[in-house]
Order: sequence, then C-alpha cells, then structure tokens
Amino acid sequence: MIKSNINHLSKAIVTLLLLTASSTVFGWGMTGHRVISEIAETHLSKKAKKNIYQLVGNQKLAYWSNWADFIKSDPNPELQKTGSWHFVNTSGNLSYTDFVTELKASPDDNLYKAYAALRKDAKARQGDLASRQQQLYFIIHLLADAHQPMHVSRKEDLGGNLINVTFFGRKSNIHRVWDSDLVDNEKYSYTEYARVLDFDKNNYAKHTQSSLEEWLYESHQLANEIYDDVAKDNNLSYKYIFNYKSKMESCLLKAGLRLAKELNDIYG
Repeated sequence: MIKSNINHLSKAIVTLLLLTASSTVFGWGMTGHRVISEIAETHLSKKAKKNIYQLVGNQKLAYWSNWADFIKSDPNPELQKTGSWHFVNTSGNLSYTDFVTELKASPDDNLYKAYAALRKDAKARQGDLASRQQQLYFIIHLLADAHQPMHVSRKEDLGGNLINVTFFGRKSNIHRVWDSDLVDNEKYSYTEYARVLDFDKNNYAKHTQSSLEEWLYESHQLANEIYDDVAKDNNLSYKYIFNYKSKMESCLLKAGLRLAKELNDIYG
C-alpha cells in the first residue's frame, strides 16, 4: 500500500487550481463526491463510524471525498500513478456475462481491480496509520466513481472526454457534463442535495443487495445510453436535463447508499 505524508494534501490543493481546465481531473466533480459521502455518512453503523473516526477524527467524510483527485498533483510518483484507478474501460454494449469477463481480464491498475485490492487491505487492517487513512480516502472516492457512467466507458474517446458538446451554449464534453455540469446545474449545496435525495428509508435495503460487478454494469448500461444519445444531438440544454436529471440523481443516491454498505462491512 502506498505510503505518503498526508501533509502533502495542502500543497496538492493549491496545485489543483492549475489543473481545473483539464476535463480528466474529476469524477462527479467536487460537489457530486461530497453528496455521495454525505449520504453514506448518515447510514454508517455505530461501530463503523467509531472505527472510521479513529482513523481520521471527527472530520466529515465529505472533507476527504475528493482527496484522491487532489493527490494527482502530489510530487510522490507512487501517488501520481493512481490516476488510472478512477476508471475502467470495456467494449460497448456488452451483456452482463461478457462485461464481467472483460472486468476479470482487465489490467490491475483500473477502478475495478484497484478498488478490490484497497477493500481487501482495509478490511484486513493492513498497513500503518497513514496507509489505512489512504485506503479509506480511496474507497470513498473510487466507489463513487464506479457510479459515474463515463468512468465505466470506452478507451477510444477517453471516457467521453473527446466527445465535444455544448451545455447551454458553453463548450464542454460529455464526460464533464456527467462529472459536474448536471450536478452543478441544480444549484444545491452538497448537504442540501444529499437531504433531497436520501428521503426514503427503504432505499438502503433496496439498492445494497447486489455486487460491485452489478453496480459497474449499471454504469456501463447508462454509458451506452449516453453514447447513443449524444451521437444524435450534442447541443445539450433543457431537454437533456429533462431526460437525464433523475438518472444522474439515482446514480448519486445509489453510490451514497452503497458506499455506506461498503464502509459498514469493512469498518463495522
């Protein structure tokens, strides 16, 4: 497991300002990741919450939810190598069986394989304090990325980064639209959005009885739909919001609930 001084975080945040023009920096954008973490925190078991607080103190999970993006600017070369952990590429329009086959055969340094390794080490309490903190930060972030459909997409267009669109007349690309444009268009704070989405106590059981492979396949299926739609019309505005707002919000909610489930299992 990577070992690095967590104090590099403040330097990374400053350097991050130089990178915000890059469409590949974030998955869900900072607001989306915080929404997911806020939902997850409200569903933590007492034991999981206690063990997590022993690692990072009483700071909210949302504070750490974007750490895995910030450290892409860390001078530590080992941390810089983690960029590929944020996504997994497959062929398009696969059956579930073929999709899982491609996941199993994929490189070790993608979202699917990296998350599994981090989860295993975290559950086994492997490493010193700094390593275990980093395991937690990556788990919080990567499980969220697994629910951003353009992070479970196609290599040839860099997960939609090469598919240019306009969003209400502003130049963007389809990856950025799903990273941040759709979320930020709603104008909620992350705590407001979490409360708006997480209102039904039955949703936790409803959405957490499946596997990581199934969660990724949901993203794969939605990515296929997004690709098909943008090929027909790349001038996105109110109609796009109408068609995809609820699907985007479902991704955020499921990610938050499933992150809670994972954290409860690992740290509970």
